[in-house]
Amino acid sequence: MSVTAWLAVAVFVVAYVLIATERVHRVAAALGGAAIMLVIGATDAEHAFFSEQAGIDWNVIFLLLGMMLIVAVLQRTGVFEYLAIWAAKRARGRPFRVMVILVLVTALASALLDNVTTVLLVAPVTFVVCKRLGVPVVPFLIAEALASNIGGTATLVGDPPNIIIASRAGLSYNDFLVHLAPLVAVLLVVFLALCRWLFRHAFAYDPDRAAGIAALREHDAIRDRRLLVVSLVVLALVTAAFVLHTALHLQPSVVAIVGGLLLLAASKLDAADVAKDVEWPTLAFFAGLFVMVGGLVATGVIDKIARAAAEATEGRLLLTSMVLLWASAVLSAIVDNIPYVATMSPIVSELVASNSEHSAKEVLWWSLALGADLGGNATAIGASANVVVLGIAERNGARISFWQFSKYGLIVTLITVAISAGYLWLRYFALA
Repeated sequence: MSVTAWLAVAVFVVAYVLIATERVHRVAAALGGAAIMLVIGATDAEHAFFSEQAGIDWNVIFLLLGMMLIVAVLQRTGVFEYLAIWAAKRARGRPFRVMVILVLVTALASALLDNVTTVLLVAPVTFVVCKRLGVPVVPFLIAEALASNIGGTATLVGDPPNIIIASRAGLSYNDFLVHLAPLVAVLLVVFLALCRWLFRHAFAYDPDRAAGIAALREHDAIRDRRLLVVSLVVLALVTAAFVLHTALHLQPSVVAIVGGLLLLAASKLDAADVAKDVEWPTLAFFAGLFVMVGGLVATGVIDKIARAAAEATEGRLLLTSMVLLWASAVLSAIVDNIPYVATMSPIVSELVASNSEHSAKEVLWWSLALGADLGGNATAIGASANVVVLGIAERNGARISFWQFSKYGLIVTLITVAISAGYLWLRYFALA
């Protein structure tokens, strides 16, 4: 590798250590690392701002911004309080039952929409319901972030890497459902069992609070019915456009930002006041992270790592699929899975073309998807949904540290990827 490539690796490692140890705020570390990448020539303005593979992913930024605007308007209707009371009453005030409801809703919504949009919508409900129950909110937020990445694995639109894979491999929405949805259903059952163990200290039951919740009327929480109707109509249109985005030829980012601006205009609220609720530090963090990872892409670092993993398998399909699965999980825990998949997908395409076995197309693409999607759960910055949850938590006074998230995420990732390895072997080799 060139001197610039080694410098890019050093900058990324230092920034990552600062983020992990929290010696410097993660936004400052990411933006500082991005600035140094530009100064040392690991990337440039053209790559950082205009390259799809090695620059800021504006689709992710504007998807987040649009959905943050929608959530900011929805918060003013009282609908999150309504949903919190509804969930708490259905669970009869039992914290673990509440977590089960929130996890399942998050996973299902992540499959239908996308994981980032889902956590933006569910997190406000979580704060309200945890306050009502008198339980710590952090375990619930972490569980939802992990569930969103698991649920998003099931469909083409659930996680951004899946869209990249589908485009490169020529896979359809139904292909993802048939091949990955059954596994995701199993992973969710396992994940719920893990939640009962991992977050067992957060499930203290308070009979008095439960009785108080049972007496509440959720309809009383709605503060502005006209605005609620308008918001739900816009959200329904945005949701439909997400599901049909391939037929409509509209990027999810376009759908989200148009929906957010449309709702802001129709709400007749003060735009400056609504903008205060947008998670601007989170957007800045993403921008910095994309530029840093882009420096690794532009200098060929990620490409060299990916090719080395592919060449090490020497064309053996089972070994190739297992290396691809685990290597993708490890690398997606360290760098954002979007640029990783964008870099790796041409290599997987070559591997598929060079392999004569019928199941090669299926198993190698699913190995990449599962490794990238589930590996994102391992660390606080491994997936977009994780970063968004951390930003929301900090804004609301419930700060989640890098290691607080990662100590749970690593366990969940190890178990879910191991189950995925067994699934790939069973379905595409043992029973093929």
